[in-house]
Amino acid sequence: MQLLERLPRETGRDYALRTIKDNIVKLQLAPGSQISENELAAELQLSRTPVREALIELSKVKIVEVYPQKRSMVSLIDYELVEESRFMRYILECAVVELDCGLAAPEDIMRLRENVRLQNFYLDSYYPDNLMVLDNEFHGLLFSIARKPQVFALMQNISIHFDRVRCMSLSAVKDLRIVQDHEEIVEAIARKDPAAARELMELHLNRYKIDTAEMREKYPQYFK
Repeated sequence: MQLLERLPRETGRDYALRTIKDNIVKLQLAPGSQISENELAAELQLSRTPVREALIELSKVKIVEVYPQKRSMVSLIDYELVEESRFMRYILECAVVELDCGLAAPEDIMRLRENVRLQNFYLDSYYPDNLMVLDNEFHGLLFSIARKPQVFALMQNISIHFDRVRCMSLSAVKDLRIVQDHEEIVEAIARKDPAAARELMELHLNRYKIDTAEMREKYPQYFK
């Protein structure tokens, strides 16, 4: 498991939740793998209580299956849950890029372009973990420009199923089109073209429907 740096004043539960979630999304804790409260607590240097609380919280969104007195398990990828998460993002992000076309200042466009430049750099160097971080930052910037940062934070809590497939698309399929999509979305926002920005975001989020067949073929053990 890949440990994250604990934030100042972050509770043990929140640190455990953030770290376990990050490792599930990045497939460090692979779908179907067993997880032990004791082992996680030792790695995170926490007691079992905050780790148990974090696992229970993750079980509420069906990303972890908790079995009392036994090891818990990272849930296999359920395409119906992925599609629900994708649908939520589809509704919200298509609306957000339309708002961005009327709200983005020149410095906002510069930040988006710099983010995409770094995505291309890490794509060429093939660092999928860095790409995933930048991908999240990119979508967060879109919500920030639209003055909807809290909506993004709430969406992040629910979209873990979709995020896991996004990470697979970046690492397993090595999909170059994802970064190209981001470039085109930024330029549509810069042109203040809400129809084009929405159409490009629709294409971007629908791309994961196409990729799933390829990922199922490559990693059949990860799927229900």
